[in-house]
Amino acid sequence: MTSKELLYIEDALGHEKYFQSECREAFEKLNDPELKSCVREMEEKHRRIFQNLYGLL
Repeated sequence: MTSKELLYIEDALGHEKYFQSECREAFEKLNDPELKSCVREMEEKHRRIFQNLYGLL
């Protein structure tokens, strides 16, 4: 991988961590079980994306 590609992956990893933390924060504030479930799924999706990107390193 080139250094530019590595920088892109590093940036993408940071975004995915941010999305995970935002989902966790939203989950804690929500009361509606259906919305909480949706947000939990989004958090899991971003966790998987993070793991896939990290695996490229």
